[in-house]
Amino acid sequence: MRTGIDPEHLTYLDAARAAEVEGVAAVALHARTAAQAYSGTADWSAIARLKETVTTIPVLGNGDIWSAEDAVDMVRQTGCDGVVVGRGCLGRPWLFTDLAAAFAGRSVRVQPALGEVTEVLRRHTVYLAEFYGDEFRACRDIRKHIAWYLKGFPAGSSVRSSLGLVESLESLDELIATLDPTVPWPGDAAEGQRGRAGSPRIVALPDGWLRSQDLDESTRHRLAAAELSVSGG
Repeated sequence: MRTGIDPEHLTYLDAARAAEVEGVAAVALHARTAAQAYSGTADWSAIARLKETVTTIPVLGNGDIWSAEDAVDMVRQTGCDGVVVGRGCLGRPWLFTDLAAAFAGRSVRVQPALGEVTEVLRRHTVYLAEFYGDEFRACRDIRKHIAWYLKGFPAGSSVRSSLGLVESLESLDELIATLDPTVPWPGDAAEGQRGRAGSPRIVALPDGWLRSQDLDESTRHRLAAAELSVSGG
């Protein structure tokens, strides 16, 4: 869940208490409002408040984890029991190896050369083809991941552009073959934020939704019933 609709309507503590009472195994908080979308920065202090509020189940933190160090910092600052990674692993599935090492107290980090990165990129495409049962669809899907895989590497605009139009594993292999597999991990240029950021948005809510907290119990029950798939509402 997110912290709420916008800064004036934060709902995460109430939602977490209700979830805890209902017996969920854990709660995870992306420390942004819905109105923020992916803009701005995650408010890790909200994760700390959630951890103080929910005491019988694990609390997982999410938001702005771009490295193993970020994850360790989040746990240290908030006291959360674990982390959830979203955009941080785009084009970088080895981040989870880094996370396991960091939480085990090891400083070693995965820093693959370009050849290793393109090998993972190709394997990702093969997995997509197996999942969809359609090589063309898999290639269309992998296009959005290519910039993340190649972030920081000197691949060249022409190759990047061609990879963004790839339609088959054969053409993917031909383009990968033009890249120098010995190019080392580019360091800071490959780190940091990845994925969409964008700008804040207006959250659309059902008419009268924000007033529902002030309604009496019977009216709230009627509103809840209107959301049931069998209600016709």
